[in-house]
Amino acid sequence: MIQLEQSFLNFLLDHQEKHNRTYHFLILMDALVSAAKHIQHYYLTGALKGNLGFANTINVQGEDVMRMDQIAHEITIHYLKSTNRVIHAVSEEADDIIPLNEEGGRYFVYFDPLDGSSNVAHGLPVGFLFGIAKRNLDGPEDCHLRAGKDYIAAGMFVIPTGTFTLALKEAGTWRFHIDDTMNYVKPVSMVLPKDKKSWELSFNAANHSTFAYRVQEWISENVKKYSYRYLGALAGDFHRTLSNGGMFMYPAIVNHPNPTKNRPEGKLRLMYEAAVVAFMCREAGGDAVDETGTPILEIQPKSQHQRTALYVGSKPLVDEIAEVLKKR
Repeated sequence: MIQLEQSFLNFLLDHQEKHNRTYHFLILMDALVSAAKHIQHYYLTGALKGNLGFANTINVQGEDVMRMDQIAHEITIHYLKSTNRVIHAVSEEADDIIPLNEEGGRYFVYFDPLDGSSNVAHGLPVGFLFGIAKRNLDGPEDCHLRAGKDYIAAGMFVIPTGTFTLALKEAGTWRFHIDDTMNYVKPVSMVLPKDKKSWELSFNAANHSTFAYRVQEWISENVKKYSYRYLGALAGDFHRTLSNGGMFMYPAIVNHPNPTKNRPEGKLRLMYEAAVVAFMCREAGGDAVDETGTPILEIQPKSQHQRTALYVGSKPLVDEIAEVLKKR
């Protein structure tokens, strides 16, 4: 007997009908899934096509751009534009906001097309992260940047593992796996486990001495209570956190021996990294805060490439570190 799993498209169609929603969102999601499949193809054939090196350019964050970064960005913009439903997009690889369909669009898309791109040359996982907000359908649209609490969906593809995680506002977080026909299938509801036996802490141990002293103390007191895992790419590390529970931490750098390397505001980008995983985590029963203990989803962006520190994961741990962070 052949066993066939429910496809992502069928899952989403069912969701839209249950909530009496339009199919515009399906068209947008189909574009993002198509982009992810093409990015995975270029990842898998990168060595053969010479796409694993640097592009000899610097992005707006002052980071060296990999050729795969550019490819992933161009693929994503192509598919977003083809939907005619995106007002504008924000990408890690573009200095400015990218206008697409300001008159007839319905959505804003904020994305990092290749999180952890330095892993590509080593065959390690990378991520494609995105957050989606909807235009104001009841009045004039001012096109301001949205806080994470205003997202209607957020997700990530972990490439080339063939996994796709999507959170829908007030409807949970779901994980899909790619099958032999290159379709995402088998929706699994993701809920952060309450059993602390599986919990993990994830952070860059090499930076421990550069964190705020109160953060260093908390880590020293708690790190032996849980397993420790760190991949070095947000999508991959959060993928584990979502499955096993615990907390991923990317604290601010404030005690570096070289003061010019301090990052008191944090390093991760708010709109297309931190807010994306915070949204997915909230829908899975968790939470996320910044260096001041402020919920990530409550932060109103002032610029499209705004940075932040990030503590995301199981709510008891996030609540605990938030109390520490609030004590100044």
